[in-house]
Amino acid sequence: MRDAILKTMISLKHDDRGVTLVEYAIALLLAITFGVAAMTVLGNGFSASMGNAAAAMP
Repeated sequence: MRDAILKTMISLKHDDRGVTLVEYAIALLLAITFGVAAMTVLGNGFSASMGNAAAAMP
């Protein structure tokens, strides 16, 4: 039983298939974070421009 668990742990340690999944997850998380940050900055700038335009109208 102990040998079977040890062999399984060794085989999982040398398996690299899960690494790419983690890398893709990190890349997706970074892309979402930067996308939300960019939309927030652009949204705030757009809101300020619309506020200035509305204040300039009679």
